[in-house]
Amino acid sequence: MPFKKFLIVLVFCFLSISCDKIKNDPAEITLIPRPNVLTQVEGRFVVDKNTAIMSDPELMPAANFLTDYIFFGSGVRLDFKSKGQSISFLKDDQIDPEEGYRLDVKPDGIIIAAKNAKGAFYAVQTLRQLMTEKLENANLKAAAIAVPCVSISDSPRFKYRGMHLDVGRHFFPVEFIKKYIDALALLKFNTFHWHLTEDQGWRVEIKSYPKLNEVASFRNETLIGHYNDQPQRFDDTVYGGYYTQDEIREIVAYAQKRFITIIPEIEMPGHSQSVIAAYPELGCTGESVDVATKWGVFETIYCSKEETFEFLETVLDEVMGLFPSTYIHIGGDEAPKTNWEKCAACQKRIRDENLKDEHELQAYFISRIEKYLNQNNRQIIGWDEILEGGLAPNATVMSWRGIGGAVKAAKMNHDVILSPTSHCYFDYYQSESQDEPLAIGGFLPLRKVYDFEPIPEELNEAETQFVLGAQGNVWTEYMREAKQVEYMVFPRILAMSEVVWSAKDLKNYSDFVSRVERFHNRLKALDINYANHLFEINGQIKFTDGMGFYSLETESKSKTIRYTTDGQAPNSGSILYSEPIKIDGDIIVQAAVFDKGNQIGSVFTQEIKRHIGFGKEPTINVEPHKAYNAGGIRALTNGIIGSDTRYGDSEWLGFWGENLNIRIEFDKPTAIQSVSTRLFNAMGQWVYAPKMITIRTDRSEKTVSIDSEGLTIVPVNIPISGEVRFIELLIPGYGIISKGYQGEGNPAWTFIDEIIIQ
Repeated sequence: MPFKKFLIVLVFCFLSISCDKIKNDPAEITLIPRPNVLTQVEGRFVVDKNTAIMSDPELMPAANFLTDYIFFGSGVRLDFKSKGQSISFLKDDQIDPEEGYRLDVKPDGIIIAAKNAKGAFYAVQTLRQLMTEKLENANLKAAAIAVPCVSISDSPRFKYRGMHLDVGRHFFPVEFIKKYIDALALLKFNTFHWHLTEDQGWRVEIKSYPKLNEVASFRNETLIGHYNDQPQRFDDTVYGGYYTQDEIREIVAYAQKRFITIIPEIEMPGHSQSVIAAYPELGCTGESVDVATKWGVFETIYCSKEETFEFLETVLDEVMGLFPSTYIHIGGDEAPKTNWEKCAACQKRIRDENLKDEHELQAYFISRIEKYLNQNNRQIIGWDEILEGGLAPNATVMSWRGIGGAVKAAKMNHDVILSPTSHCYFDYYQSESQDEPLAIGGFLPLRKVYDFEPIPEELNEAETQFVLGAQGNVWTEYMREAKQVEYMVFPRILAMSEVVWSAKDLKNYSDFVSRVERFHNRLKALDINYANHLFEINGQIKFTDGMGFYSLETESKSKTIRYTTDGQAPNSGSILYSEPIKIDGDIIVQAAVFDKGNQIGSVFTQEIKRHIGFGKEPTINVEPHKAYNAGGIRALTNGIIGSDTRYGDSEWLGFWGENLNIRIEFDKPTAIQSVSTRLFNAMGQWVYAPKMITIRTDRSEKTVSIDSEGLTIVPVNIPISGEVRFIELLIPGYGIISKGYQGEGNPAWTFIDEIIIQ
């Protein structure tokens, strides 16, 4: 046995003698992401001024990080020369995989063993979470640092563990970018996808093209409120900024010390209106445009002329000089072909290159950029639209429009990264509370992030090797301030960290929630503005034998719920919730979470109104889309009205492009007077109210036109009198979205709320 390996084994054996009794209560251990193997034993190791630190030279970056961290939070500087009890960093080439580590904490010492500095760094992040959270904040100054005795063996599930941040829509200062990177490091992410260019702003200094920073980095004003608001309003204030090359080098170096690779995204051929505002000759028309002032998809994209490629290659030269990452993200998404269809230069390119259409022209565009980057020993990543018209030979696909792009690319033997909107878009609402700050839409609660499985079922075992990992995305249209970014990211980033690091068979949501609750103290010490929805209440209605029952639950299982049904606010003397509430008539449920008699969460309110159709189970010709079917088909008749501002809650049902036939039957002829419902209308998100609805009964049929102009919520009320055995709503889909509008060329979505029968 080599002497170095013998020494490692000897030290581990020596330390294990002193503390081998298993401790039964692991409650004080709060580690996120959860390690593969963790054994807690009795005892603690106390770090103080007499603690020595020893390290293999290759692991010194991790050792230095630990010493700086402890000094920052306590004022204690560990001594590399001390003879006292020690924290030892030992190199062990037998640890697999590359990012794995072992951590043993005993009363007389701590040993970290890793193959390289990266694994040792992740061990330090685990050790950091075993220590008091006071170390996270220099103002708190931890007086004592007691570390519980544990034995941990750990390694990541995926080699790509990413988080994204868009700074094109809203610009954030260098100090916040560093804070964001620090959070990624704590949670063992290894990739920061930095979205630097957009229609609304260019954020990286390019010395060869100064107008990118003089013009493209600033917009004249910014949309106020939501894109769907009618009329749209603007703030009439110039907004912008960019990172100098020196600042970028500083940030890249900062990330490297935390073993995080920064992947820059330079959008092309779409999302480039800000560039063309600065250099109109790069567009198809040559016409002057402004940097975009609202969100969405714009027709102003790069032309495929030689001048464009010369520009992009020069820009990429400077970008590659700033970012040493193997990957460069080139976007490739949401590039309308309207201008290409009319552009003489683009049509000539199609003919000269024997391309079939504009989709193949986009593939040509991406492949040409890929070839240039490959020549410089770089690789491209693009959003899944880069599959359209043919995939560039060496491209990695980031699948965001569901998992279909990942499945298709992996079956073509291309590497893929999963980032579907359904589970990975942290700009979506995380709670159904009406008090949530404005967001783009959708609904992505903590549980859904945690339940994400990055390996699609459609892939066989051989194809799964192309799944590199997953990524959470943070698009900032509605996040003007850094604190708002934090609120939208935390705690969902905690769930994503376990998705990409922890073993699949170890995942347990109840255990995760208990750890998140305790982790809040660390987030407070880090001054992170996290969202706390653990003490919110969720309600759900179910039907049994024609009766409705309303159940209440909260994420935190150790607390109690008290409620009322008369609209009065609950207090410590209100009814203790123990079983679902029977719905005998119209009720208003109000409830809150209590701990030892004190209310600790906000008051939950739900109004339920019985009507003739209450509890009836509709039949429908097509299933609602799985992404917008949280309440099931009974959401249409459960007496609960959906949100007035968002269609992603559990009451709205969504359908993509289908014609609907919804039928509700009665046990006997039933007298009715009217049928009403509500439709959602949000053109910026591809949601269009239908142009008409037909209601049919066994006695009559009536068609009404729908006027949705300027409305987000479109009410529909159809008088129907007499006794009927059934009603049918025939709702044709809006059709294909017209050119010039968000989502052009795609089917429009239809969203429908409660069907009220009076």
